[in-house]
Amino acid sequence: MALFYGGIVHVLAGVWEFRSGNTFGATAFSSYGAFWLAIGWSVQNGLIPNATAFGYFLLGWTIFTLLMFFGTLRANFALIAVFGLLFLTFLSLTIAELGGGSTFGTLGGWLGIITALVAWYTALAGVLASRKSMFTLPTWPRS
Repeated sequence: MALFYGGIVHVLAGVWEFRSGNTFGATAFSSYGAFWLAIGWSVQNGLIPNATAFGYFLLGWTIFTLLMFFGTLRANFALIAVFGLLFLTFLSLTIAELGGGSTFGTLGGWLGIITALVAWYTALAGVLASRKSMFTLPTWPRS
């Protein structure tokens, strides 16, 4: 899953977003695709030496996600929620891996599930908006 759906498919989506002129989407999809490729490859090949090393890896992604969150602030509230929750997920998992304990790991897991649900909602809203559907889902635009 990490290599194919999380990795390759996200990188492909990033290329398609780039071709459509969406710099934010291209950056987000390509970068998180690379994240999942790195995770999948590292786990499959036993390349994660210890929790601290993985914690620093996650710290880099926490910082990147915060920067991407700032990029959503002029978008709709659904996208803001996705990246805000993703930032909190990465932050919790980073703290857990850097010695914060299993409570932060559990919190990060639950936040990840909530993030996925909000992301799926946001994706469905985008799909429905791009088609002549019988209904649409609100994304609460800021403008």
